[in-house]
Amino acid sequence: MAIVVDQKGHFHKDPNAERGIAMADKELLVSPEGLKKLEAELEHLTTVRRREVAERIKTAREFGDISENSEYEDAKNEQAFIEGRIQNLEKMLRQARVVDSGNQDPNVIHIGSAVTVRDLEENELEDYVIVGATEADPMKNRISTESPVGKALMGAKVGDQVEVSAPVGKIRFEIVKIS
Repeated sequence: MAIVVDQKGHFHKDPNAERGIAMADKELLVSPEGLKKLEAELEHLTTVRRREVAERIKTAREFGDISENSEYEDAKNEQAFIEGRIQNLEKMLRQARVVDSGNQDPNVIHIGSAVTVRDLEENELEDYVIVGATEADPMKNRISTESPVGKALMGAKVGDQVEVSAPVGKIRFEIVKIS
């Protein structure tokens, strides 16, 4: 399990690692906004967080014996997590391919599309934004092109019906709107 440190210094599971972002030599599709977020996080980690952690390590060393110094140990662990995340971000940026939705056919679902679908079984409308894996946030209906729903929707047009295999069985959607 990969761990990341947020801007406030709190540790969290890396959602990107759980989505398999760190796969070797795989092209990573991102929107222009997603690329900016990755670059901003890398910039913050390399210019701010590295310095903060180095200062914490320096201060903790001043407490004396580092073999029984929990502040020192915590700072060193945080440093390792930050360096790991920096390496992961650098690799992601090397593999990134920016997909600009302005250059795509607006009648076909692609990365960056906002999509309204009708669940044909429940007859309910659902809205999604199709994004690259690094930008996915299912709680905000931002679904990855690598997710089962995202894969099924990619390339579809208004009026098309798609079928998604899910743990609960097959789900069928009709594409209602693309914007």
